[in-house]
Amino acid sequence: MRLANKVAVITGAAQGLGAEIARRFREEGATVYICDVNADEGEKTALALAKLSSIGGASFLKLDVTSEESWKSVFEAVRQKSGRLDVLVNNAGINIRKNIEEMPVESLDAMLAVNIKGPFLGIKHALPLLRASGGGSILNMSSVCGIIGHKYTNETYTTTKGALTLLTKSIATRYAKDNIRCNSVHPSTVDTPLLQTVLSDPVRRAERYGEVPLGRLATATDVANAFVYLASDEAAFLNGVALPVDGGTTAW
Repeated sequence: MRLANKVAVITGAAQGLGAEIARRFREEGATVYICDVNADEGEKTALALAKLSSIGGASFLKLDVTSEESWKSVFEAVRQKSGRLDVLVNNAGINIRKNIEEMPVESLDAMLAVNIKGPFLGIKHALPLLRASGGGSILNMSSVCGIIGHKYTNETYTTTKGALTLLTKSIATRYAKDNIRCNSVHPSTVDTPLLQTVLSDPVRRAERYGEVPLGRLATATDVANAFVYLASDEAAFLNGVALPVDGGTTAW
């Protein structure tokens, strides 16, 4: 198993992409901490994932990524329960879908708080645990919007994901001396049940499929597999990488 004996904290993991990342980590033998503000769904996800492998385990920890005290509590719980940390996955994020001319400043503040402040605080408080464990991996969920200006996506989301891309590189260069790697993953549009509702509009469907050279959307598993690889020892010399999982969208 590629992640056996590794302890991972995954944010926004109660459902969606975060839950799929946690599922793949469990299949590869990791101990995962499902961290989310949604306690009901988080507990259900942890219970289901605990059964996937006899190696490692799964637990839920409530986390508000915008609260420094909440982050401190999570890492103290991880320290007490597992005694180490090997992987931090900053997956939690929000997208309020309004263009710059329509975006209320309160919505801007909310997106900055979750998408930038959240990973910033997570990294800040994960570093001592990772260092004490002899090193580890920090993985940030960015987007193709963190690499290119994406005409179908609002400017605020692009701003936050671009900032996260450069935060990743900054951490990668400063903390490599501690054997701590930091990389970001950049999916294009991911096929989800909610998205299929949006893509019932034939114009939007043609836009999203037409921008991908491979001619299909990413699946949640496509994205999760990239996280498994970057968290594993197979990626031991990958540091500061912005990895597109986009079917060639950023290669046009």
